[in-house]
Amino acid sequence: MNKKRPDTAIKQHLRIIGGKWRSRKIYFSPAEGLRPTGARLRETLFNWLSPTIEGAHCLDVFSGSGILALEALSRGAKSSTALENNACAVKELKVNRTTLSAALHIIAVDSLDYLAGENRQAPFDIVFVDPPFSRHWHTHICNLLETNGWLANNAIIYCELAIDDKSFSAPLNWQLHRDKRAGDVRYLLYYRIESAS
Repeated sequence: MNKKRPDTAIKQHLRIIGGKWRSRKIYFSPAEGLRPTGARLRETLFNWLSPTIEGAHCLDVFSGSGILALEALSRGAKSSTALENNACAVKELKVNRTTLSAALHIIAVDSLDYLAGENRQAPFDIVFVDPPFSRHWHTHICNLLETNGWLANNAIIYCELAIDDKSFSAPLNWQLHRDKRAGDVRYLLYYRIESAS
């Protein structure tokens, strides 16, 4: 007899790979452009972030499944804010937040419109930038983050993009710390070293 929960029967899942929720599953439905960061990349990323993740305020710009925001919380981040405009994804983010009792702040919004406004809250220490690869939005997003007050003075920014994407250019005051490739994905870690102004 199939005992799979009906609400997860057509959904995909990912496992949180470290921290207090290690091995816990989160569920999400497939959607166009949704490409959650896999376990191998997450392991590498959070090894990079391990000296700074504790107590950090994190922003997941295109949250999708929410796996990066939730992995950050599992590993000791103080808060994670998830931006997402897909109604189904937002609903599932809320379910996963409740399941884990996570300090996940979900904002149902178009990320580009939201970041185009001036930040009126505390700036973020760690930001995850992983938009749909086909949109080539990375440069624009990173400029919005830099110019509109979203980043703490010593913020760390993670970018994930297609390996053949030659269009991305980070703000001049971001120092490239890591640059790796896995399959068709290139993933980079930047340190913000000073104000662009």
